[in-house]
Amino acid sequence: MIHKLSNLLKDIGVLEIIGDTDKNIQSLQSDSRKVEKDGMFVAVRGVSTDGHKYIPVVASNNVGAIVCEELPAAIRTGITYIRVADSAEALGRLASAWYGHPSSRLSLVGVTGTNGKTTTATLLYEMARALGYKAGLLSTVCNYVDDEAIPTTHTTPDPLTLNALLARMVEAGCDYAFMEVSSHACSQKRIAGLNFKGGIFSNLTRDHLDYHGTVQNYMDAKKLFFDSLPAEAFALVNADDKAGAYMLQNTRARKYTYSLRTEADFRCKVLETRLDGTLLSLNGREVEVLFTGLFNAYNLTAVFGASVLTGFPEQEVLINMSKLVPVAGRFQTLHSPKGFTAIVDYAHTPDALVNVLSTIRDIVGSEGEIITVVGCGGDRDRGKRPMMALEAANRSDRLILTSDNPRTEVPEEIIAEMKTGLRPEHLPSTLCITDRREAIRTACTLASPGSVVLVAGKGHETYQEINGVRHHFDDREVLTDCFKELA
Repeated sequence: MIHKLSNLLKDIGVLEIIGDTDKNIQSLQSDSRKVEKDGMFVAVRGVSTDGHKYIPVVASNNVGAIVCEELPAAIRTGITYIRVADSAEALGRLASAWYGHPSSRLSLVGVTGTNGKTTTATLLYEMARALGYKAGLLSTVCNYVDDEAIPTTHTTPDPLTLNALLARMVEAGCDYAFMEVSSHACSQKRIAGLNFKGGIFSNLTRDHLDYHGTVQNYMDAKKLFFDSLPAEAFALVNADDKAGAYMLQNTRARKYTYSLRTEADFRCKVLETRLDGTLLSLNGREVEVLFTGLFNAYNLTAVFGASVLTGFPEQEVLINMSKLVPVAGRFQTLHSPKGFTAIVDYAHTPDALVNVLSTIRDIVGSEGEIITVVGCGGDRDRGKRPMMALEAANRSDRLILTSDNPRTEVPEEIIAEMKTGLRPEHLPSTLCITDRREAIRTACTLASPGSVVLVAGKGHETYQEINGVRHHFDDREVLTDCFKELA
């Protein structure tokens, strides 16, 4: 793939150019280690390093052009230097131009919020395919180009990977694409240059404060997505979340709301709920779905609203709502031969844990036993650790604190920090078992017919990250093995 430099620079807001723009560029990179001869290097200020410090190394490799916020002291002949105000934003726009602006050739809908992004984006993808359209998906669990699965590493990929995937969707004949938009992606401008047809906001609770610092910063990062939507796009927000109205404050997009509690464009009522399904009323129409819990009722209402706003026929959307199935690791139910139910859920924030446990309690009642296995990830927001333990203890009959993805931290120290959130009355019914496999096995051993074992925090993940190394670990596999062992 070769592009004329002058064509690539049309949409990036150039402040200054030194050198020739009438040249061919062979490649585009923000990783200095991957830059090729006659390629373009974009120096981005990242979280852990600043691409500007690699400009001298890149310049010595006969690169064709360098995009930066600050020009280097030494200007080399033959290289074109492009100074911009924000190189991260420039990278997003350059990546879009490099791949032929693929988002403009798709109906692209983004989903942001603390919880529900994966479920909502995935179900919209499934809805489009159920209605006979080719569609793509960019999500935490897996990326899809129509029916081709592509492993994922980030909730929202870097701009080059993102646009390459969107271009593959266009090439495969996709009409629609649905993607999760993380707060990191918003603040790091990974979605710059994309043309969204719609944006969805699910909710906002405490998360990623290790990166954003404050809840306000976290909320503002998500708001950037809605601020950037064009006038012809739709902005659909959860009216029951106080941050919903905030997301709409400065958007140019058409504004819509969904709700379970108040008047909204898309209204839902929960009529009946079970561990394996729910009867909903969506804008006055009854629909039986294979999902459980208020949080899933919100997700499904967002899917219903966004489907209609995207242009799908409302009657066909309602028919297909009942055919949708839960996303892997999201309130995923497994039944033990011993007579108890195990639920695997990705809940890794205090609010998400409250939602899942409250749903279970509503179904099993005060007499039903809930055993919760939960941990917290290492190298992440430490402030939520005691909160997670307290919420779990308040809503469970037995609690097992265990390891999640400790990363570079000591698992026992993470568990100890979680335990500080417990009150004295919680301690007799709480166990601390570092080995996650053994913790799950213990929960299954303690369970009796009618009990519910919740294994929270990792959901769909098939690994456990310890000291920088990912080891195979799947909560669902471990539970299945325990079922066989204890049968």
